[in-house]
Amino acid sequence: MDDTFFMKMALDLAEKGRGFTSPNPMVGAVVVKDGKVAGKGYHEAAGKPHAEVNAIDDAKACAIGATLYVTLEPCNHFGKTPPCTEKILEAGIKKVVAAVRDPNPGVKGAGAEYLRSKGVEVIFGICETEARRQNEVFLKYIQTKRPFVTVKCASTLDGKIATKTGDSKWVTGEDARRFVHRLRHFTDAIMVGIDTVKRDDPQLTTRIDGMKGRNPVRIILDSRLSISEDAIVLQQNSGSDTIIIVSDSALDAAQLRKKSKLEEKGIKIIESPERGGLIDLDFLMGKLGSTGITSVLIEGGSRVIASAFSAGIVDKIFFFFAPRILGGDGVTICSGPGPVLMSDSIPVKDVHVQKVGDDIMIEGYIR
Repeated sequence: MDDTFFMKMALDLAEKGRGFTSPNPMVGAVVVKDGKVAGKGYHEAAGKPHAEVNAIDDAKACAIGATLYVTLEPCNHFGKTPPCTEKILEAGIKKVVAAVRDPNPGVKGAGAEYLRSKGVEVIFGICETEARRQNEVFLKYIQTKRPFVTVKCASTLDGKIATKTGDSKWVTGEDARRFVHRLRHFTDAIMVGIDTVKRDDPQLTTRIDGMKGRNPVRIILDSRLSISEDAIVLQQNSGSDTIIIVSDSALDAAQLRKKSKLEEKGIKIIESPERGGLIDLDFLMGKLGSTGITSVLIEGGSRVIASAFSAGIVDKIFFFFAPRILGGDGVTICSGPGPVLMSDSIPVKDVHVQKVGDDIMIEGYIR
């Protein structure tokens, strides 16, 4: 068993924290002594001990002279918990194998440098590609302070997300819908347009059988504050905020009264400039990032999806295609002005295709 074997074990451990560690990264760690696993651990949730601490505590005295495999460079600064480097030194670890250097511009490399200065061997790069993919949200946010943005849509084979009357229940099957609820659990915020709220009256919460999922912050793009005060999304008591994004142009007297009533109920209202008559999503992502939101899942509708691609804010897609054809008028995945030439279309890279129930899911990256 080599370094890759133990690092993949650490990556599997890190995955157990998905959905619970934000704004921290997912991290797994394995202590190995004489070729055998002596301790394992992962970062379970923000504010709880880091993976290295859990693995070393699990190993106990066997950590002396052992090698620590960890998916991210150990921290060397005080946050909500003490530095992991001190725990490593106290435990007597002789070697640290890390997949990825800490990307935080303020502390990058500090953990490795400190450990080396104390005689601990540190190497990087084992399973680095897999580790970067696992923490793609954290890596973007910590370096840009902007959220990682994913677009999800469910479509017929001829590209329709709803009929001409707006009916969209259900385009895809139960397996695909369960997958989407897991995406919500993994994401800090979910964003839809006001047309989706008016048409579907969604809850925008996470519902996973046998598990208490994390509810994302609910973001509704509603430039004129036309949402009904009776909308289900405004009645949620789920432990997460509901935010309505309105245009920064002056609201009339009736809208101002409505704004005050909603804010009294705990609904947050954020003003944003417009671009082309729609909320400026590039500005909005910077604003959301400044509030600590590290990831956003865009679920529609067609104008919002088109606007997101046009604004250049999308990092990743999950497109679900159901084995059915509407065969006529309907709501397309994207609506609004598009490029004149096919050469100006948006390329999707690193594409992965898999079957989810009877549906086909395409996963890929925009940048």
